[in-house]
Amino acid sequence: MLHVYNVMLDAIVRMRPMIAAIERHDGDLARQLRRAASSVVLNLAEGSGSFGGLRKARYRTALGSARETLACLECARAFGYVGHVDLDLNRVIGTLVRVAA
Repeated sequence: MLHVYNVMLDAIVRMRPMIAAIERHDGDLARQLRRAASSVVLNLAEGSGSFGGLRKARYRTALGSARETLACLECARAFGYVGHVDLDLNRVIGTLVRVAA
């Protein structure tokens, strides 16, 4: 299992108050954020148990979902729903860029 699996789980725990704040203003964005963040963890887990092309495909899906998670948080910040976001998502994304190549 990649180390960023636990980094992402920790990020989800730390996102919980942000998701609640986002939900008060935009339920759709909060649901999208939950789905994207969950997808990162689930695809990391699936990829770690896969081989060859399937492993890369799962890690690429996790990468897309990690970028989507970050984009959701950036949108929420731009709308003023949350403040500064620092969750190590760039670390997750950087690792996935390397392993999904």
